Formats: sequence, structure tokens, C-alpha cells
Amino acid sequence: MHGGVALTAYLVNESRARRPDLAADPLAQAWIPEADRPGVRALWQEYAEAVYPHDDLVVALRGRVIADVLAAALAADPATVLVVCGAGFSSYPWLLPFPAALEVDLPAMAEAKQRRAEELTAAGTLPAREVVHLGADLGAEADRARVAAAVRELAAGRPVAYVVEGVLFYLPPRDALAVAGLGAGFGAGGAAVSAVSYWPAAASGSRVLEAQRAWFRGRQVPPEASYQTNAELTALFGRPLRDVGPEDLQRRYLGGVKVPESELIPEYVAVAGAGAAGAAGAVAG
Repeated sequence: MHGGVALTAYLVNESRARRPDLAADPLAQAWIPEADRPGVRALWQEYAEAVYPHDDLVVALRGRVIADVLAAALAADPATVLVVCGAGFSSYPWLLPFPAALEVDLPAMAEAKQRRAEELTAAGTLPAREVVHLGADLGAEADRARVAAAVRELAAGRPVAYVVEGVLFYLPPRDALAVAGLGAGFGAGGAAVSAVSYWPAAASGSRVLEAQRAWFRGRQVPPEASYQTNAELTALFGRPLRDVGPEDLQRRYLGGVKVPESELIPEYVAVAGAGAAGAAGAVAG
């Protein structure tokens, strides 16, 4: 087992694996090494009992809407390059046929992801893909500049689909906004589409979030959470965005609200650019 944020990534995959159809991620469980699965399942149960029992719902919905936005971007232009900050053990480059992808996470996490991807590709579990794994501290301005430079080199003028998933909460507010808006530095016109998950400032008093922060304080994750507002993100992107939360996504993918937001981690996904229409469909559905 890895500590800190890498441990969080294993929990995320366990949540996705519990709802593979909703998450549209049949690869979720494969990322967890066989020997670690009993421990990860036990840890997930501990988290469910201490914080809330619906992480599988929230994480699956988040991954599903991001995957749908990415699929729409790829359909609009098959040359689109994928960039994921806070990649963890997500599967997007292997679920969708992007011509190239760059995944960014803390150095130890990026190295672990690369090793596991090589193992799963050799075993035939993952299709062969051009994926660059870049270790970086997104809380450091110099590392963010290095990420932007790496994206420009990889994209080489092609459009970019930019994902920031499950990472802004762990950064100080100023750094979180810098990461959310990093796509503006990816070349002429910036990212073609950006999908950013975040916790809204209006939810900072959430009982579930309070329990989550308490649970993580002893596990090398920053004790203070970072929150953003729709107005901040709209100003940052400089263009209209669509904002969808857990209840919006339940209506879209489950036909109605099964669990109210008050009983969930209130994680929202803001989408700007070409994929905003797909997010709008999530609200309308």
C-alpha cells in the first residue's frame, strides 16, 4: 500500500470498481494489485463507516461525466491530445483512443502508475497507448510551468482536452486556481475543453466533508481543504462553463436523485469549451 494521495487513488479505484457500469470503467479494479485488494477493500469499508457509504456513487458519477466529455471532444476532433492532472490510477487514456496522453501526479505516484501500466499492458489487460507519465508538484509554480511546456511539446499544435480530477481540494486556493486554469498555457487558444472537479465554497460546512477531513488528517493528506466558486472558475476560464453536481449527475445517469447531496461529498465538475454541451446534457437529463 502507498501512503497519502496514492492511498486515496486506490480508494478511488475501489469505488469505481464497485459500480463499473455507472463509471463506464471496466479497468478500475485492474489497477489495484491482486495482493493489495483485500487491504484496499477493508480500508474502503473503514472509510465508508467513518465518513459516508456512498463514495462509489460520487466517484463513479464524476468519472462518467468526465469520460463523456472526453468522448465528445475526441469525436469532434480525433487528433485531440489528453492531459490529466491528478491522474491517480484513472483509465481515460486506455478507455478512449486518444493519439497521445500526458498524465501528471506527484513523482512517486507517477512512477507507480507507469510501472503498473507497463505490467497491465504486457499482460494484455490494457491496450497499447502513447502515455507520458510526468511527476510534478502542482503546488509549485515552476512545476506547473514544466507541465505546460511538456503539454505544448506533446500536443505540437493539436487540440488538448484538459482534466483536473480530485486534486484541487489538496492545494492552497491560489495554487488550486492556477492548476484549474493551466490549460490557458497549452498553446494558441488554450485547451479546447477543460473538465475540472472541485468542492464549491457553499459546501464548506458539509457534515460529510468534515468527517472526510477528520479521517484523512492522520494519512499524510493536507488537513485543510480548498474550495472554489462558480464565479471564480468562470472568470478564470473567460468563457461560459457548465457546472454539474451529484444530484445533476444522478438525474442524468440514474433517472433521478437516489441520495441527496447533503449525504454526499459535494464534488462538482466544471466544464468549459467544446465539452460544455455534454455537461449541459447531464443537467438536462
